[in-house]
Formats: sequence, C-alpha cells, structure tokens
Amino acid sequence: MTVRKSIVFNGDLGSGKSTVSVEIAKRLGLRRVSVGDLYRQMAQERQMTALQLNLHAELDQAVDGYVDQLQQDIAASGESLVMDSRLAWHFFTDALKVHMITEPSEAARRVLARPSGPAESYASLEEARAKLRERSESERSRFIVRYGVDKARLRNYDLVCDSTRATPEQVISHIVDAYEGRLGADVLRDDPPLLLLDPARVYPTEDIGTLRGLWDSDFVGDVAEAGDEALEPLTIGYTGEYFFVVDGHRRLSAAVQSGFPLVAARLVAEADEPVVGGMSAVEYFATQVRPSTVYDWEAAHKIDLPLPEHCLRAGDTVLAGDPAPRA
Repeated sequence: MTVRKSIVFNGDLGSGKSTVSVEIAKRLGLRRVSVGDLYRQMAQERQMTALQLNLHAELDQAVDGYVDQLQQDIAASGESLVMDSRLAWHFFTDALKVHMITEPSEAARRVLARPSGPAESYASLEEARAKLRERSESERSRFIVRYGVDKARLRNYDLVCDSTRATPEQVISHIVDAYEGRLGADVLRDDPPLLLLDPARVYPTEDIGTLRGLWDSDFVGDVAEAGDEALEPLTIGYTGEYFFVVDGHRRLSAAVQSGFPLVAARLVAEADEPVVGGMSAVEYFATQVRPSTVYDWEAAHKIDLPLPEHCLRAGDTVLAGDPAPRA
C-alpha cells in the first residue's frame, strides 16, 4: 500500500479520536488540525453548549459554511497533516479516513471524567449518554440534509477502529501499522474499510454446540503467542448497531480467549446490503442471533454480551433450555 498524504479522523465524543490523533501527529511528525476545538471556541463565543451550537447550525448554514471552507482550503493545499474532524472524510480524497467508535456507556464515562467547561457539562452518566447521542444524531441529520452523506455508514471510511477496551497506545500502533502498509493492506487496497474491532463486542451467528475446534488449546496458544496482527481478518456483518461474525468463529473465539482488545476484519455487508441468500445484514442478524446463541457464547468466554434489541422485542428471552433473564 502506498503511504497516503494525510490521516483524517472522525468519531463521536468519547471515542478517543482527539487523544489518538494528537499522538499520531507527533509520531509521524505531521501538523494536527482539530475542527472540534474550533466548534468549542465558536460555542463559547456564542455562550452556547456544543449541542446548542449543533442545533443552531441546522438553521444557520453560515456556521458549517465557515468550517467547510476551512477544511476545503486545507485539503486543496496538499499539505500532509492529521485532521480531527467529523466531516473531513467528505472533503479529503487522498487520505486515510479513520472512523473511531466505542461502546456508548464507555464514551459517556470518558466524557464525564473530563474537566467540564462552559460548552460541555453533564450532571450524570445517564445525562452524558443521552446528550452525546442527541448531539451525534443532530450532526448526522444535518450532514444528510446538507451534504447528502451519512457519517454512520462505515463504507465512507478506510479504517474503523473500536477503542472500547484498547489502550490509546494499542489503537495508535494499529492505525500507524495500517497507514504504513503493515496491517490489512489487502483489505485497504481492495475492499475497505478495514475493521479493527473489540472481539468481545462481536456477536456469534452459530450456536456454540455446532462449532468445532473452539477449544483447541494448541490453536488458541499459537494465536495468543503470535498476536492479533497474525490472524487472518474475520468476515463481519454490521446492522448499523451490532457487529456479527459471518465467517471466522474459531478465530474470533481465540481472540476473545487470548484477551485481545482488537482484531482485524473485513466488512461483508452493512445494514441493507445482502449477506447470503438475498438476506440483508439486518435480516441475517435477526434470524441467526437468538438468546441461547448469546448466552452460551457469553458463558463459554466469560464476557458480557448484551442481548440485542430484536431478542428483547420478541419476548423470547427465556426459551427451553435458556437461562433465566439476568437482572
């Protein structure tokens, strides 16, 4: 893979994009530009919260217009840099486009732990999570209406990185390896995005009793010794909320058993895109992932994998042979 000129980061508050982008800029010797810092400054000047400025921007195009022009000018300059911006991926064509994600409650905890300022202040974890979601949805709606692009669509990016359990150093190392062509080069070249996912947050789509070789100690030991970078990428589907494995249960299990915070994967289908037999990612997930599938995988790997919403809505959290619902 040819090293690209710039790296642009997108991600909601609490995803770690600021911390990661700062350190990557230092490591690569590149200038860093943060549009988030600019928005916070604009919010303070208007005596608004960041959410209030987002809502105001839905009505006043001048807010986005100023920031958009700044990003377009930087992109056109040809300077190699690190850009921390929720929309830079739309303006930069020759760049590694990185999308940072994390589990919503973890993101809220991180934001709540920061020193509060006049533009961002939350009284509780629940309020932080609700406000972060509201802010993200406000931005998403504005970008769809104004630019015709959906920031939640993973295929907008080259690299999607889940920072839920990974340390900043682990995230930085993986992104730099991808940027410099040592990790996922085939996926990045032929079929982006490359997914770097927390294996403990990926749902199985087969009952554990039907899978063979999950507890092959030699295989698990070899994986643990070689590290996650040595694993062939998993094949993953995405509903828009949940990641699930289509091919690679054995590798996923070994990654969980080895305690890896990140594992590489390729995206086979997203939301309405077909997985197999004409079934979309959403339909496939709803069909294949049952309460027993989740409970058994949880128990075998000693992880907490929340029950998906379609299982709860169906009212079938207790099936024959299933454990009772947890409090």
